[in-house]
Amino acid sequence: MSYILGTNLVPNEQVEIALTRIFGLGPKKAIQVCAQLGFNDNIRVNKLTKYQIDRIIKIISQNYLVDLELARVIQRDIKQLMSIGCYRGFRHNAGLPLRGQRTHTNAKTCRKFRNVSINQRS
Repeated sequence: MSYILGTNLVPNEQVEIALTRIFGLGPKKAIQVCAQLGFNDNIRVNKLTKYQIDRIIKIISQNYLVDLELARVIQRDIKQLMSIGCYRGFRHNAGLPLRGQRTHTNAKTCRKFRNVSINQRS
C-alpha cells in the first residue's frame, strides 16, 4: 500500500482514482497531476516506482493545498467568520445550516447533538 500525503492508497486502483482519496484532490485535480507526470490512464498504484511516487508528492505539495494544510485553512476561515460576527459565523457557532436551508422540519441532525439554545434563560 502506498502512503502519499497522509493517505493510504489502494494498491489495485488506477492512479487517477486513487489520488481522489486525498483530502483536497478531486477528480479534476487528480487528472491534472497525472497529465503533468505523463502517466498512462490505466497505470495502477502498485505498479508505480519509488521515483514516480516521489514526483507525485512533489507536484501535489507544490501546487495544491491538501490534507492538514487545507483543514487548517478551512478552520481559520470559519474562526474568522465567527470573530467578525457575520451571519455565517453566527450560524456556524449555533450549529445550524448556513446557506438558507429550512430548519423547521429538516436539519434535525445538525441540531440533534447540540442542546445549546441561542438565548438561554437563567
